[in-house]
Amino acid sequence: MPTRAYAAQSATSPLGPFSIERREPLAKDVDIEILYCGVCHTDIHFARNEWGFTTFPVVPGHEILGRVRRVGKDVTRFRVGDLAAVGCLVDSCRECSSCKAGLEQHCLKGSTFTYNGADVHSGGVTYGGYAEGIVCDEAYTLRVPGHLDPARSAPLLCAGITTYSPLRAWGAGPGKKVGVVGLGGLGHMGVKFAKAFGAETVLYTTSESKIADGKRLGADHVVISRDADAMAKHMGSLDLIVDTVSADHDINSLLGQLKLDGALVLVGAPPTPLALNVFGLLMPRRRIAGSLIGGIAETQEMLDFCGKHNVVCDIELIPIQKINEAYERMLKSDVKYRFVIDIASLKSR
Repeated sequence: MPTRAYAAQSATSPLGPFSIERREPLAKDVDIEILYCGVCHTDIHFARNEWGFTTFPVVPGHEILGRVRRVGKDVTRFRVGDLAAVGCLVDSCRECSSCKAGLEQHCLKGSTFTYNGADVHSGGVTYGGYAEGIVCDEAYTLRVPGHLDPARSAPLLCAGITTYSPLRAWGAGPGKKVGVVGLGGLGHMGVKFAKAFGAETVLYTTSESKIADGKRLGADHVVISRDADAMAKHMGSLDLIVDTVSADHDINSLLGQLKLDGALVLVGAPPTPLALNVFGLLMPRRRIAGSLIGGIAETQEMLDFCGKHNVVCDIELIPIQKINEAYERMLKSDVKYRFVIDIASLKSR
């Protein structure tokens, strides 16, 4: 069925109006009218082919929240009118050890991502949430607590699960001291989640202007990472640090903040390899690891956790006609802390 969307036609062209085809709902499909779609930095990477494997035209968007308008005959978990969400994944093989363990993002045969993935149903590539609607298998569709602000909930589908998953996996909670590096779209959610888990929370930032906001969001301590004296106060005392920074930066000073068996978990993706002083790992038996979003079950758990603790994102709501301007502002860190597209603006163009 024809669906209005916004797409990039090439790595150098601005995003603009485009028409895509969505499949008619299959027996297990949920047809969602998209209300809001968060804007992730990954969207820029794909729109500008910065990772080198974009298939054009590309319709970005994997922080999708909307309302169910149709369901297939075998759908059991959703009804027309329900709030529903789609995150970074729309399918996987469902048979490999990763999928069976609820780790669909690590599917051994390759996950189907919400955009720029291989569309196993219609052929071609998948198209994301910069569109008026999406059709998704109910197994990869998520329920959203009805009392949460829907616009502020949309970025939970990527920014939320990306920070929730490592905090949960490495045991953030009461009695633990947890650090979050960077106060952007990911970092501000990391601070909120670490505090909601009950951990003593430390925000590391290079900007003094973010001290007040860090404390407002729940940080017990805000450390200017360029200040050697401030860093010395927390030396060797943290159980876990979640590093959200996607720019080149010094991870060795962060490793020094960890106690014995502490872990530095990277969720950002710097463009070049980071320099590592191995002795910072060997002597205190520290660990460095990475984490990629989360599986479907864990993403649902995260949404339920947000409902229980009233955790949502700090956003700036924009019409889709301002998406190119939003991209430029994101590159300057000129947003607190996530842009969200009001898809009603697409329908009214």
